[in-house]
Amino acid sequence: SVGRHIDALEAQLGQALFTRSPGGLQPTALALSLQPAMQAMASAASKVERLAQGEADAGRATLRVTASQIVGAEVLPAMLARFRERHPHVVLELSLNNRQEDLLQGEADIAVRMARPTQQALVSRHLGRIDIGLFAHRRYLQRHGTPANEADLLRHTLIGYDREQFTLDQGEARATPMQRDWFQFRCDNDAAQHQAVRVGLGIGGMHWGVARLEPELVPVLPHRLTFHLDMWLVMHQDLRRQPAAKSLFMHLAQELSAYAASSMAPAA
Repeated sequence: SVGRHIDALEAQLGQALFTRSPGGLQPTALALSLQPAMQAMASAASKVERLAQGEADAGRATLRVTASQIVGAEVLPAMLARFRERHPHVVLELSLNNRQEDLLQGEADIAVRMARPTQQALVSRHLGRIDIGLFAHRRYLQRHGTPANEADLLRHTLIGYDREQFTLDQGEARATPMQRDWFQFRCDNDAAQHQAVRVGLGIGGMHWGVARLEPELVPVLPHRLTFHLDMWLVMHQDLRRQPAAKSLFMHLAQELSAYAASSMAPAA
């Protein structure tokens, strides 16, 4: 279907937009030059749809929230459940993606991000700081001992990334960056990494706000290997006119701010 649309557009323009090869499609110079204008058209169409939906029925809406795997799996569900209790006519969609989805292109309505947004036409609110540290199940430490320093840590089973760049590198700079070959258990799904820590497979990174709710999880080198990410809530500015979107934004801003306050590591 996408191929047919591309063929039709090329026929209408009278010029090729992509070169075909066994490795896939590659955009031509013309396609790259047209991209900003096409993105502006898509953004304008998305704006019309959002405004029309908001004016058609203030009480009903479908809202798509995007967040990282951990925030989406561990933090948001309970918050969204409380929102639905008060707004039962709002349909919620939750997209878990460590890649930032483009709100201007209509990929989502509201985003929880771990980096300051830079695009124009967005409403953003800084919610606080999320501290991240290393944790292990008490059972694992009883079997293998507790690391006393960074060198000792490398003799343990560490849980981390596989093929994707370590997402924690987006956080506060560390004196000793993590390296892939340190990890004896590798997985690019953050929720699976958390579960591996919970079952006692090894030592891995977790939000303090998540880990402190489980008494069997013990911090490892908490005053030496804890760092942080800033949390932001973001929405397209046009959605401020839609009551449901505005209500969800305010609800998440309040609840995520409280979560951020609970996610700070104890002082050294």
